Amino acid sequence: MTGESTKRTALVTGGAQGIGKATAERFLRDGMNVLIADCDEEACEETLTEFQQLGNVMTAVCDVSDEQNVRHAVSLALEHFRRLDILVCNAGISYPGVPVTALTLEQWHRVMDVNLTGCFLCAKHAAEHLRKTGGCIVNIASTRAIQSEPNTEPYSASKGGIVALSHALAVSLGPQIRVNCISPGWIETGEWKKSGKRATPKLRAEDHAQHPAGRVGKPEDVASLVAYLASSEAGFVTGQNFVVDGGMTKKMIYIE
Repeated sequence: MTGESTKRTALVTGGAQGIGKATAERFLRDGMNVLIADCDEEACEETLTEFQQLGNVMTAVCDVSDEQNVRHAVSLALEHFRRLDILVCNAGISYPGVPVTALTLEQWHRVMDVNLTGCFLCAKHAAEHLRKTGGCIVNIASTRAIQSEPNTEPYSASKGGIVALSHALAVSLGPQIRVNCISPGWIETGEWKKSGKRATPKLRAEDHAQHPAGRVGKPEDVASLVAYLASSEAGFVTGQNFVVDGGMTKKMIYIE
């Protein structure tokens, strides 16, 4: 794989499962080199085996909240592929359903460290290399940045921070580097998890019907937008947050 310097190279965090995995696959099918950085070693191994026939791909076990881990992942991409064109910051965690009165400070910090600080660290260490290629960053936030369910405080706050961080980076790093953000809504990822957690979605007709688009989202829906934002066709697009939720955040709901 060493010496593949003519192909564009993408680094995708949280790329061994879910939206990140779909994004990595899309990039490979588009002919790019891909480095998948994920904290789940088992998922990394499975995804590497699954994707090897698609193109030049490698994985790195990486906790994005650890600066040394991030620096190592960026270095691996450069060592093996000799360039870096695209950074997709997708890694994220949550503690769903924990009331704010029961949430520990450790849990709060852990979500912030992975979801928000991870994006900062990846941008920090990738920026000088992205400048050389006229590259871009795509951060994955959530519709929780703009609306909430009960007991989602750390996740919502971290995702709101990603939206703000994205437009700040776009101003600071432009014009050499474009930075955009995607906020997915309900994306069913069951079929994109590692084998031990993989499951066929059990979606009801009403789950689909409540979306103005007529269905629940798929990881491929987000991956398609990432691919566009990473392309030359999006050369005039930066500093933006794109909501991909089947129209749900635009739907007014009344109790009848």
